[in-house]
Amino acid sequence: MAPGFTKPAELFDRDVEWSELSAFASNPALGASLGLMYGRRRQGKTMLLELLAEVSGGFYFTGLQQSSKLNLGRLSQAYGAFTGRSDVPVQFQSWEQALGALLALGQDAPVPIILDEFGYLMEKEPALPSVLQALLSPRGAARTATRGRLLICGSAISVMKALLAGPAPLRGRATLEMLVHPFGYRDAAAYWGLDGQWEAAFKMHALVGGTPAYRDFAGGDVPDSSSDIERWVPATLLNPSSAFFREGRILLEEESEISDDALYWSVLTAIADGNTRRGQIASMIGRPNTALGHPLTVLTDTQLITKHEDALKLKRATFHIAEPILRFRQLIIEPNENRLTRRRGQQVWEQSTDTVSSRIYGPHFEQLAREWTQDASADTLGGQVGRVGSSVIDCAACTQTHEIDVVALAKNPHSAERVIAIGEAKWRATPVGIAELNRLTHIGDVVTRAHASAAHLQVLLFSGGGFTPDLRQAATASDGRVQLVDLGRLYTGN
Repeated sequence: MAPGFTKPAELFDRDVEWSELSAFASNPALGASLGLMYGRRRQGKTMLLELLAEVSGGFYFTGLQQSSKLNLGRLSQAYGAFTGRSDVPVQFQSWEQALGALLALGQDAPVPIILDEFGYLMEKEPALPSVLQALLSPRGAARTATRGRLLICGSAISVMKALLAGPAPLRGRATLEMLVHPFGYRDAAAYWGLDGQWEAAFKMHALVGGTPAYRDFAGGDVPDSSSDIERWVPATLLNPSSAFFREGRILLEEESEISDDALYWSVLTAIADGNTRRGQIASMIGRPNTALGHPLTVLTDTQLITKHEDALKLKRATFHIAEPILRFRQLIIEPNENRLTRRRGQQVWEQSTDTVSSRIYGPHFEQLAREWTQDASADTLGGQVGRVGSSVIDCAACTQTHEIDVVALAKNPHSAERVIAIGEAKWRATPVGIAELNRLTHIGDVVTRAHASAAHLQVLLFSGGGFTPDLRQAATASDGRVQLVDLGRLYTGN
């Protein structure tokens, strides 16, 4: 049987993360090992680690925003309590002594040693990575005589990733590097109790994403239907007394790499408003294109935005906000903050219908269509998908360009990528009809002429409002070549 611990019942989902953490913590092999776990705040990292320490009998300590001396004193007390030496107070004189003692806990059996909020410890004691490097040297006592499983965790993604990058002291020392993501859209539906209420589940994910702590932010007020969201948004997201209200701003302020707040907010506003190409962003904020390199890199590294390469033109990239609550802040809260602080949330929400539909629900539906396609079965797509993106193609016949929401490519061994499917995602109340199929078929012909490998394309149509009878009939007659994906299939099918 593989090593590990049974996942506690109170831990929702996180099966993969738990399996990998518990396998790392219980590995019986001789030699201390190092693991890193990081991710944005409020993703449930601390809960994972606390539960791991409880079920494994491991050591858990979290750093605070205070002096190195005070943190070292607290660590000494925690070590004394863990080892049962409360009668003789432990007082480590240095971090090297403290970390060496912690690693020595695993002399007889693997012992998880968890240091949470490692960034706070390192902020006041920058030499910590070098101290760990020395303690984990191949011929050192920790590597040759102990089974300490040291797991360090932090929320500043750029800071934690840098620990293992380039010439960093810990490069090559870690055997585990785990990034904890928000819940995916299907897991988020179950987490909010919206299984079966697919329109409500989609809207919630488009508005607040999959961050676990946001359910606690709601204070028990959870919408139970799509219509109830119309009440819920003004009462929570647009309520200046709610924890949601300033969450978007806090997400940016938490990143230590960000200094020029005005520039970063301008970039985020431009992207949220649909200016997704680098040149468009530069033009929107009145900065030269060359001034965007650093902010775009930092925002991408911290996973506040994502960079999407054009699926058919790899040098044509677009940028999109990755965190829905940040997008909501830029589009709805920030431009209406004065009115919202005067408790005009219901009015603002009613007047934002077009923005919400075109800038939030529409783009989010397109993104979920790509995610669905990435996980779709080979039977659905006519092949095993390797990469999914969007694209813009030139059509000589109609002297215009066509945007394609979904482009699925497969890569076979020893051959170039092959386009196997294209798709269109429509978020609207009215059903998608045969006209959309005809348009997509035409685009497929253009793609096939431009890419010889794109013969026999599958056609995917995604709709939030269902499909007309004639389109369903055409799909049935297509022998599987035309696939219709409504909200039910988006959430439960492949």
